[in-house]
Amino acid sequence: EVHLVESGGGLVQTGGSLRLSCAASAFTFDDYAITWIRQAPGKEREGVSCINSSDGREYYSDSVKGRFTISRDNAKKTVYLQMNSLKPEDTATYYCAAVADYGLGSYLNLRFFEYDYWGQGTQVTVSS
Repeated sequence: EVHLVESGGGLVQTGGSLRLSCAASAFTFDDYAITWIRQAPGKEREGVSCINSSDGREYYSDSVKGRFTISRDNAKKTVYLQMNSLKPEDTATYYCAAVADYGLGSYLNLRFFEYDYWGQGTQVTVSS
């Protein structure tokens, strides 16, 4: 059974940092792009960052560019999201999702069903 497990969420003050992890199992991790997606109550789902497997390219939404950094460790089957300079508007549940990477560029803003696998999410709360 395929698993994506997020961890690293928590409560942090404005300006603080967190590092989220997305650990994968039971699929060929090297062939998949991984996207971090967040959803806050009453708001639409937002793709915040994506890292491809085909070329290692990284993509970021405008709302997090310059503050968040995505990376992947294929040996550990893990993707990380380093979040710095956090703001209250970053408060959300953060999910990682995997999609087979056919070298099509950014997988940042796919529809829900277009991702192959989803994790259960980790809560990030930024206090003002």
